[in-house]
Amino acid sequence: MNEQTILVTGCSSGIGHCVAHGLKARGWRVFATARQWVDVERLRAEGLESLRLDVRDAASIQVAVAEVLAQTGGRLDALFNNAGYGQPGAVEDISRAAFREQFETNVFGAQELTNQIIPVMRRQGGGRILYNSSVLGLVAFPYRGAYVASKFALEGLADTLRLELVGTGIHICLIEPGPILSQFRNNAHLAYQRHVQTEGSPHREKYAAMEARLRKAGPAAPFTLPPEAVLKRVIHALESPRPRTRYPVTAPTYLFRVLRCLLPTWMLDAVLRRAGGEGRR
Repeated sequence: MNEQTILVTGCSSGIGHCVAHGLKARGWRVFATARQWVDVERLRAEGLESLRLDVRDAASIQVAVAEVLAQTGGRLDALFNNAGYGQPGAVEDISRAAFREQFETNVFGAQELTNQIIPVMRRQGGGRILYNSSVLGLVAFPYRGAYVASKFALEGLADTLRLELVGTGIHICLIEPGPILSQFRNNAHLAYQRHVQTEGSPHREKYAAMEARLRKAGPAAPFTLPPEAVLKRVIHALESPRPRTRYPVTAPTYLFRVLRCLLPTWMLDAVLRRAGGEGRR
């Protein structure tokens, strides 16, 4: 079998870092990307082929894609859109600029990158495109509105692409993690501090509890799994002859997939408020 090639975004830590190393160990040629040069150099020191790619920057996307294709002879077998972060805060306290930043990373950048890779996969007769979504691409938790909206949008784009690419040999898969051990909370806390003005907010009491959650060391939610749980689903999505369209990860993701189909809205809302801690967790 010819060496399989994949481009992975957001590899500085967490899921992306684990997936890049896990796939390399399985014989994949992995192009692991990160926003910061310091992370690129660290990834290279770890033995990975690494490039700088900032999905918020169209020029960065174009340069990275061109470099990968130059090194592979114009071929790319898979893309894992993993880069992303969560913007906490009540919807009414999130500015247009903060919403735009959330969507630039989680949606617009991922789709711009994907749109550059699709013609490559059309020419070669197939490929795999994976999106890292979330349990919050299925249901909403309070005080995660910007992130929820971005993941709902990502799910919609992936579903549409799947319909549009029938017959091309290009498979679209959604990876749907629940709580995973990573730097996600730390990054969310930074976004919260940058964009949310708590003074005068009707939600300020909830924010105090939410900040404590974001600062908490170790798992902040039940059923938290290590990033290797995501790697397992990614491997199936990439290597199975018949990949699934969706790959739930962690018990909460499976549970909420079922509950949103079975429960009336008012009852599901009550469950989601409690599960989401109403800002406390």
